[in-house]
Amino acid sequence: MKLGFGCCFLAACIVLAGCRGGPASNSTSPVTLTVSAAADLGPAFREIGGLFEGQTGIKTSFNFGSTGQLAQQIEQGAPVDLFAAADVLRIDALEAKGLILPDTRKVYALGRIALWTRADSPLRLERLEDLLRPEVQRIAIANPDHAPYGVAARQAMQSAGIWEKLQDRLVLAENAQQTLQYAQTGNVDAAIVPLSLSNQGGGRWVLVPAELHRPIIQTLAVIKGAAHEREARSFADFVTGPQGKEVLGKYGFAPADQEPAK
Repeated sequence: MKLGFGCCFLAACIVLAGCRGGPASNSTSPVTLTVSAAADLGPAFREIGGLFEGQTGIKTSFNFGSTGQLAQQIEQGAPVDLFAAADVLRIDALEAKGLILPDTRKVYALGRIALWTRADSPLRLERLEDLLRPEVQRIAIANPDHAPYGVAARQAMQSAGIWEKLQDRLVLAENAQQTLQYAQTGNVDAAIVPLSLSNQGGGRWVLVPAELHRPIIQTLAVIKGAAHEREARSFADFVTGPQGKEVLGKYGFAPADQEPAK
């Protein structure tokens, strides 16, 4: 009889300890946001993600790639919380298909492109027309079929009157980061890359005049049905808030406080 009472008392103590909220009762897995982001955002978003985690405890897992391919993954059901595109058209398309939360779409930056060469290259390219020089044999741009920065590069070359003349010299990369890698490794003589990546690898670069291409309106949105909608909204606000703008500006993005009229 005494043994039975002791066992019941011990069991009651364990239950009470659990009700009082011991360490085990409060253990929850930290939230990790899944963010699909255009390749030009790599350096800036990694820095922003670190700041965001330091202030909120919310981790960010980034999937960088070409905007078109990332949008296609979302259409196919990829588990993404937030999509930061390098243009507005892909966000428009996802909204038309009911795949984003419309009230979360925000223009977070305007992008620019630059003409990039290795620091040890004998080439001294000052403008796009210099790509016609015979010693420039291979030129990398992101594939315009799915990369907004490739579209901007094509538009700029068309405006400069050199697009058709350079068709046999072009090397199409999968995304903006790969475009730069082709030039860094010497696989091409020059590349047209996002300004945000131009300081990587110690190369030389010249800014391409903005009037040669349509504005690169970089837009983000929270994905409908996101596993972490509340946290994704917080990250979107952080990116477009003072700290996010400061980091984006450091990497060459122009501010965009509101979306231009469609």
